[in-house]
Amino acid sequence: MNIESMSANTGLSRRRLIGATGVAMTPALFGVPRMSPAAAIGLKTDTAPVPPNAVGPSIPPKGYLVQELGEDLYSITDGVYQMMFLVTKDGVVAVDAPPTLGNNILRAIKEVTRQPVRHAVYSHAHADHVGAMTLFDKATFYSHVDVMHLLRQAGDKNRPIPKKKNTFEKKMALNVGGERLNLEYKGPNHAPGNLFVYAPKQRVLMLVDVIFPGWVPFAYLAVSHDIPGWITAHEKALDFPFKTYVGGHLTRLGTRDDVRVQQEYITDLRKRTEYELSNVDFEQIYATNDASNPWAIFDAYLDAVATQASDYLEPRWVTRLGGADVFLKSHVFTMAEALRLDYGKLGPFGIRL
Repeated sequence: MNIESMSANTGLSRRRLIGATGVAMTPALFGVPRMSPAAAIGLKTDTAPVPPNAVGPSIPPKGYLVQELGEDLYSITDGVYQMMFLVTKDGVVAVDAPPTLGNNILRAIKEVTRQPVRHAVYSHAHADHVGAMTLFDKATFYSHVDVMHLLRQAGDKNRPIPKKKNTFEKKMALNVGGERLNLEYKGPNHAPGNLFVYAPKQRVLMLVDVIFPGWVPFAYLAVSHDIPGWITAHEKALDFPFKTYVGGHLTRLGTRDDVRVQQEYITDLRKRTEYELSNVDFEQIYATNDASNPWAIFDAYLDAVATQASDYLEPRWVTRLGGADVFLKSHVFTMAEALRLDYGKLGPFGIRL
């Protein structure tokens, strides 16, 4: 299926099919003969086999899969993006609307119920997860107050702005037709206003762009705006007594063990990055680069940190989490900057403060 035919199927323009990387989706998804996002930004394309733990259920030819999460709560996925919806006697509550799913969202919901979508929740403001919210044109929209401000700033007609009375700063209990979703903001993490959405009866937690079950995070630690908060969100997720985790991305749903495995990965990443920041041979870097160009020196230093840390970490993780060989260097770079700038562990060029 090419981009044009998929656009007709989803009812969204080609522009709306652009993912978080800012480039059209990969050939493996749509059969488009173009460079993959990884190759476009200079990351590895000679990838390792996907570990069995990362393999999810097959996506039917119709382009999406609906899975029941328990007692009228369902997820929808195309194998790359995920959302969920709750069926109640007073209408459907949808959480997110990824544009890659497009009108398949409405088709999927109609497979389960004739109830219309009367309520729609923004997990956060990023268009790759909520860029099709306009599908719910008759719904009441809910979000964190920061998300409302970001949506107003963006001015995107595909992301309707919630009314102020339907926003909150810390938490909101959304009770609809005898069903309940708890919406909580627990501080900065991936993006401003990124929510923990918890279904207590079904014991399902949805937290987008933090945990990637079976996989390492997206590049640069999911391009998160607050790395310390993003790391802390792992532990905050485990405070919920959930059984099933909806992470918003990739091949399958998650479990509590998936959260713990990613915590282990992040801990390993942090320890090795801190070690390399202090142990890279800076004298050699200085001697082999233009001493009058600080950026060249700094770039060579950070590249050496990323290369040496990745060489150590890749064999430890490539058989445990999918994509460990693809995004490790970007993860090291982001962790190095967090250690230097956010945690204050090290000064420039690994100098201990």
